[in-house]
Amino acid sequence: MYLRRSALVATLATLLTATTAACGDVGGLRGAGPTPTAVSPARLWPSLRPAASPAWPYDEIQIETVKGVTAPGDDIHAVDPVAVVRAEVAAHPDAYTSARAPYQDTADRLAECGRGEHPSRCPVMRPYYRDLTGDGHDDMALGFRLYPTNQTAVRVYTFEGHRLLQVFANDDAVIGVELAGRAVIIRSPAGIAGYEYRTTWSWDPEQRAMVFSRDEFLRTGRHRPTHARTHSPLAASPLPSTRAPSPAPSPVASSLTPTPSSPSSAGVR
Repeated sequence: MYLRRSALVATLATLLTATTAACGDVGGLRGAGPTPTAVSPARLWPSLRPAASPAWPYDEIQIETVKGVTAPGDDIHAVDPVAVVRAEVAAHPDAYTSARAPYQDTADRLAECGRGEHPSRCPVMRPYYRDLTGDGHDDMALGFRLYPTNQTAVRVYTFEGHRLLQVFANDDAVIGVELAGRAVIIRSPAGIAGYEYRTTWSWDPEQRAMVFSRDEFLRTGRHRPTHARTHSPLAASPLPSTRAPSPAPSPVASSLTPTPSSPSSAGVR
């Protein structure tokens, strides 16, 4: 009996030793290889005079009273979107009706709105409603085409003190417009295949307007770089690549919600 117990103890000891040996390195540290040497940023041209103003303006505050447009009980849903655009056209003849106005076709096509004969010629698009200002009441996001260009005007309107206010305006070539919380996101072509710009405008309760809050340059898909070929034995010097203040026009695809803008647009690149 004693011999059997001794053999059993010896067997158990052997098993425990094997198990401990097998699990001894679980959770242990392992080398990840050599660590690259940290390199601090090098400042180029330290004597360069800092710029005092941006290359192109971002008109962050876009507050304007819409004259002649009201609604019972300040109900934004009762506002006629076409009347709002007509009020803007009347308030900005330099952009819509003067001899050299860039968006004369928009003013002309407003006559087609509501007739039902050629609805596709009406530049005003469907309005969207959401509480963007945080006051518990819906605001209106409105978009209309800026003919003859391929730009889209994106606007946001709210009632304040029984006045209809435009609190956001942006004119741009547009891929899509989205709403996220109390922010308007505008997607625009970058002029480089596989990339796009995304600008975000958020409600600022202190300034009582939608203000610029983020600008992104994002990759949207795969892009194989193209290489220019030349018959000259000497390679031409490459031109610097810069972000143009005014992006090239591109097709419009309205997304989740609104679409607004104004002649004194914010966010023109």
